[in-house]
Amino acid sequence: MEIKIYHNPSCGTSRNTLALICNTGVKPQVIEYLKTPPSREELKDMIEKAGLTVREAIRGKGTPYVELGLDNQALSDDELLDAMLAYPILINRPFVVTPTGVRLCRPSELVLDILPLPQKGPFAKEDGEVVIDAEGRRVKENG
Repeated sequence: MEIKIYHNPSCGTSRNTLALICNTGVKPQVIEYLKTPPSREELKDMIEKAGLTVREAIRGKGTPYVELGLDNQALSDDELLDAMLAYPILINRPFVVTPTGVRLCRPSELVLDILPLPQKGPFAKEDGEVVIDAEGRRVKENG
């Protein structure tokens, strides 16, 4: 079973999402997208399958978003995609691709909606928030 995560190891949300995937017993394909960005077609496909607009898939915080003028609402999707590919830090994270769907997993527990296998045990985020109880059940729905 192939699961891909477009991961940034310095991002807590991305680390929590990866840990939730691993808590199913699956070892996902981890793509550090800052080093190996997706192709234009892959990025566009992930955004579409996640049910997002290109603008919704851009990360503003901690990026050159404003400096590049990407807050200009007149920019086209193609222009925004060009910027995301030129500056991968602009790609919001983490995107997860599974056989049952694609999600931008913010918050990290959104990954639970597309994981084909159940959680194998308890899980708490890095901040201590319990997401999965001792029986492997989700503690709360969608953040």
